[in-house]
Amino acid sequence: MQIIGIIAEYNPFHNGHIYHINKIKELYPDSLIILVLNGYFLERGEISIESLETKTKLALKYGVDIVVELPFIFGSNSADIFSEAALEILNELKVDKLIFGSESNDIELLKKEALIQINENYSLDVKKYLKEGLNYPTALNKALNTKINTPNDILGLTYIKTILKHNYNIEPITIKRTNDYHDKTSKDKIISASNIREKLKNKEDISSYMPDSNLINEIDYNLFFKLLKYKILTDSNLEDYLTVDEGIEKRLKKVINECNNLDDLINKVKTKRYTYNRINRMFIHILVGVTKKDKYNIIKNDYIRILGFNTNGRKYINNIKTKTNIEIVSSLKNINSIIKYYNIKAYNIYNLISKENIYEFETKNKPIIY
Repeated sequence: MQIIGIIAEYNPFHNGHIYHINKIKELYPDSLIILVLNGYFLERGEISIESLETKTKLALKYGVDIVVELPFIFGSNSADIFSEAALEILNELKVDKLIFGSESNDIELLKKEALIQINENYSLDVKKYLKEGLNYPTALNKALNTKINTPNDILGLTYIKTILKHNYNIEPITIKRTNDYHDKTSKDKIISASNIREKLKNKEDISSYMPDSNLINEIDYNLFFKLLKYKILTDSNLEDYLTVDEGIEKRLKKVINECNNLDDLINKVKTKRYTYNRINRMFIHILVGVTKKDKYNIIKNDYIRILGFNTNGRKYINNIKTKTNIEIVSSLKNINSIIKYYNIKAYNIYNLISKENIYEFETKNKPIIY
């Protein structure tokens, strides 16, 4: 039996994700699929429009065998940190293959590029371009002179570099992505999550693009902004928080009273160096209170939380739980961890701005059994 790993955010879970799972089952009929799932605040700084409970239930319904959580502290961070944590979990769970969507569907090109980036010293060029005022992603691409510039390929490249760096016995495999991440107008059966979110924002019908559009969670962005505004106005140590760099805390303090909503604030603090994603991550880190000091203290996962499983998944967990270096848990009651501490802070913030009450799911400490 092949043990297949996938990493996802499902914001929201849609037809393309079902296609991904079905394609894995088509390629590897005798397989068990383990999903590392990001939760409420995502890698690009977005707020998830489906709850962790909803995403877990949908993943299990459509063919995933085991769902485990990617903790907030890693899931709301840069692609490198996101990838390191997710793959550490999959390696502990003994997966054979990591299967991800790719625009190019050229695994050899991605492997080749990963080796170049690992072996060549390009950091001096990156620093040079940063001094010229470019943001980090642009400086990195310019220094590497890479042709890989689409979202899934870039993330896939990060996965492969992580696998090579740690010498994990995991084979990366691509599945051709069937849509364009940047497309916001297509009405094909399978469209990107960003396209769905755009349609939702424009109050268009999204029911044909996902299994159940009624499961979309309503997020109160106005309340999110008010909570953030209060934190910026009252906290005298903003510079202590993760992603608050280069004196941007002074800019935040200066403009916050001129802003009436989140878009206003983003537009007033955005610079060449601070991308939209980086600003959104910064807001999340300020609101949850993630400090720079803690970032350097939290290097690895100290537990693996099971969110849900089916019968096959339960059997696999029972067989493997004594063979891992990281404790596998279904309950966080007896876990004493700074990772857990930030998870609790994150879900409490999400619960405040969410129409769906997630408190019961996060406190009952029981996995979903499908």
